[in-house]
Amino acid sequence: MTSRKTVQTMKPATAAKKLGVLLEATPADFQEGVVSRDELNALQADPPEWLRDLRRNGPHPRPVVAAKLGISISGLTRNGYADPLTTEQINAIRDENPEWLQQERTTRVEARREEERAQARKAAKSEKSAQARENF
Repeated sequence: MTSRKTVQTMKPATAAKKLGVLLEATPADFQEGVVSRDELNALQADPPEWLRDLRRNGPHPRPVVAAKLGISISGLTRNGYADPLTTEQINAIRDENPEWLQQERTTRVEARREEERAQARKAAKSEKSAQARENF
């Protein structure tokens, strides 16, 4: 008896998130259907023109905007940027380099350093525990 392999599908919102694009900016046929894993892989491997255009010009979802600016999503929200932005708008913010952007970048760097320190402490504690068990 052979087992049938079921086709994995996902909602358009999930597929758009995995593709790094805003669902509302995708074509209607993409928004209305379901996307199989194979279709998603094909879109990633050989993106159609509409997907290349969205990735190049936007509008971009907040995670993409935050990454392009080098700040956190929370940093965007704190400074009044709750809506998607185009590449042109992102570049204008980058070129202007306002004080809030500089501060948010500093905050992100500090948060990463603290996270690395916490991970190092956790690793050291785990190693110490492992050594204590060996010596027991």
